[in-house]
Amino acid sequence: MKLATLAESEVLITFIALALLLLFAYVFGTLLEKIKGPRVVGEILGGMILGGSFLFILFPDFMKSIFFAYPEEGQVLNIFYQLGLIFLMFLSGYNTELKIDKSNSKIIFLVFIGATIFPMLLSLPFVPLFKEYFIGSVNSSAAFTLVFSIGVAITSIPVISKIFFDMGIMNTKFSNTILTVATFQDLCLWILLNIATCIASTGKIELSRMLVVVFTTIGLFAIITFISKKVKPLKKEINTRLFYVISFIILFLVCGIISKAGINIMYSSFLVGYMIKAIFGNDKKTKEKISSLENMIFAFFVPVYFALVGIQLNVIHDFSIIRFLLFFVIAFGLEFIGTFGMLLFSKLSNNMKMSFAITMNARGGPGIVLATVTYAANIINLEFFTILILTTMLSSMIAGYYLRYLQKKNKNVFNTLS
Repeated sequence: MKLATLAESEVLITFIALALLLLFAYVFGTLLEKIKGPRVVGEILGGMILGGSFLFILFPDFMKSIFFAYPEEGQVLNIFYQLGLIFLMFLSGYNTELKIDKSNSKIIFLVFIGATIFPMLLSLPFVPLFKEYFIGSVNSSAAFTLVFSIGVAITSIPVISKIFFDMGIMNTKFSNTILTVATFQDLCLWILLNIATCIASTGKIELSRMLVVVFTTIGLFAIITFISKKVKPLKKEINTRLFYVISFIILFLVCGIISKAGINIMYSSFLVGYMIKAIFGNDKKTKEKISSLENMIFAFFVPVYFALVGIQLNVIHDFSIIRFLLFFVIAFGLEFIGTFGMLLFSKLSNNMKMSFAITMNARGGPGIVLATVTYAANIINLEFFTILILTTMLSSMIAGYYLRYLQKKNKNVFNTLS
């Protein structure tokens, strides 16, 4: 069997493209960190500078010679995009503890209702205001309405995780509660997204297909949670290389298999990370192995992923700043009011209520996937695609700055829920 390959010149230009993506992501990510912003937003901004928002306008021929040098280059770069997303979600799953006990079950319930159900329902009256400007060529009102409501309520596990990683507050009570709520939220929203794309492609809801997606999504979550609680980690020490081999085999195999049932690749890789922790445990030596993997992933795959997100944006053409600001205020406001309002029924301090309300507004990976999938399905147009991604950036900026502000005042503020 002989595999098809790229020409040497095509391979080399791909390396140059990756080097530029990594360079711009690192430089702008570092610059944003210097001003206490979330690094992830700087990495997306670095991609925007390379793309149609700046350098592609100034030097179109030169930039095309790097990023459009041969027909398949976009597909090759997309592999690195997918790997960055998968690895980030894998690490998020490994570092997440889905603990629903008496101490935080009420808060999880209140935040879920306030950040998911409330904003989705209250977004419906605003759909007619934006529909004629944002709807795609499929012209499906039902699919567009679902996407609009999801865009208002969605929360990003990858971006929140990256902010938590950068701040050193991953695996605190606050981060675990946020990620648990976000996981439950994604269970609902990915099901709705599958329904929207199904409506757009067939013009009707295929009940049998939707039931498979619903039961598979919920079933996988229940199974992995059960395993993590009941199965004892392996006591036999496994060398680092074998640990990585086993982890990668399970990661890619599971993502490939359950995608056939309509389960999103982000959710699959998140569950695998959680499952790997259940199998191998979370002792000191295993943490060292994961830490080494994190260094490599956050040095290359994740920055390239976010830079590739940014390079696709074009804020110069087909974009209205007024409609962007209006959508952002509605989306941020509804999720903030819903979350903060529901937490009035808790005993949390106002600072902690604010933290939940602002952090649940951070949209990123899921917001980007939502935009990409629905734009490809022609449910939304280019303007709404751009607005959804810019909304993820601005909301993540606000969340990052606010959390760092609280941490500066009290470095232990996120260790307890009070």
